[in-house]
Amino acid sequence: MMSLSATHLDIQVSAYDVATQQVINPVTFEAHSATLEQAIANVDAITAEFEHIPADVLAVCQQTGKFYPGAEAILTGGDRGKEKALLEKAQVACAPYALITEKSHFLDAIDKLGKPLVVKTCQAGYDGKGQWRVKHDDEVDAIWQEMSEFLAAGTDTTPHAIIAEQMIPFDREVSIIGVRDHHGQCRIYPLTENQHTNGVLTLSVAGKEKSTIQAQAETAFSAIASELDYVGVLAIEFFDVDGTLLVNEIAPRVHNSGHWTQQGCHVSQFENHMRAVAGLPIGDTSLVRPTAMINVLGQASIPTEVLSVNGVTSHWYGKAAKPGRKMGHINVSASSLHELGERLAELAELLPEDAYPGIAQTSHALILN
Repeated sequence: MMSLSATHLDIQVSAYDVATQQVINPVTFEAHSATLEQAIANVDAITAEFEHIPADVLAVCQQTGKFYPGAEAILTGGDRGKEKALLEKAQVACAPYALITEKSHFLDAIDKLGKPLVVKTCQAGYDGKGQWRVKHDDEVDAIWQEMSEFLAAGTDTTPHAIIAEQMIPFDREVSIIGVRDHHGQCRIYPLTENQHTNGVLTLSVAGKEKSTIQAQAETAFSAIASELDYVGVLAIEFFDVDGTLLVNEIAPRVHNSGHWTQQGCHVSQFENHMRAVAGLPIGDTSLVRPTAMINVLGQASIPTEVLSVNGVTSHWYGKAAKPGRKMGHINVSASSLHELGERLAELAELLPEDAYPGIAQTSHALILN
C-alpha cells in the first residue's frame, strides 16, 4: 500500500523480501536480479514496513545514511525492553513494569506488581502472541516453563528478555498515527478507537474523540518522535484509563489502526510516510469524514454485497488464506457518526459476527451517540 500510494508522486519503489532474500516488485512480487547492495546503491531513500528485520540487513541499510526512520527506531519497536527505556527517557507514561531474564525476577515482579499480571516477550511478539496472563499462584510454574524456553532461545548476540506489566483496568484502547519530516515538523491524524479480539485488532473508528484526549496523545507523539529524531509515520497505542492515556506500545511504521486514513483523510498514512522519507512536504492529516476500518481475518473473500453499502471500500493484500491472518480490510465512511453507525449496521447484516466481531455493537453505539 505504500508502493501504490507512491506511484502518483512519481516515486519508484522496490522491496527486499527478508524471507527469500530477493529484491522484488512490491506489487507484482516479481523478483529482480539485483542484490540488496546493488538495489541500495540505486535508491535515494530506504524505509521499512515492519520491525522484524535481520540484524545484518538492518546494519547494511543503516550504514548508507539513507535509512528512515533508522535502525534505532526499528530496533526499539521490535523490543519491548528498549521501548520501555525510550518511554522513560521521553518522560511518557506507561504501565508499571519489570524486566525478566530469570525466575527470581519473575517472582519479584509478581510480588511488586501484583496479580493479575501481563507478561510479554520483549522480542518476536505481535497480535497477542508471546503473552501470558498470571492470575493465580498455581499458574506460576507452568507459565515460567514456557517463559524459560523463550529465554533459552536467545543468543549472546541477540539475548531474549521478557517484560512483566501491571494489568491496567483500562476503559478502551486508542491509537495515534502521526508523521514527522526531515526538519522535525509533525502532522498528526485524529485519535482512533480500537477493538481487539483475542489480541488481534478487529475494528477501528476515527472521528469521535474529544480534544483533551487528542492533546494528550499528540504530546506523547511529539516527545517520542523527537527523542528518536524520527522520520516517517509512527504509531502509538494507548490505554485510556478514565481519560488519562498510558502508552501500551509503539510501532515505527504505518499501522493497521491507521488504514482508515485511505478514505477518511486527504492524505493517507501510506502516502505521508513515503512523502516524509522522500523529503517531500507532508500532507494534510485532518479528518475529511468519520471512517471505520474492519479487518478481514482469515477469510478468502468477502460477500460481494458488502460493496453495495454506501461509503464502503475494500483493500486486499494478496495473501494466501490462513486462520486469523490479516487478509485485507474494509473501510466505511460517512458524513456523520450517526450515518457511520447506520452503515456499520448494514454491514453487520452481511458479515458474520464470529468472523467480524463487534460491528453490530459499535453501530448501535454510534447511532445513539
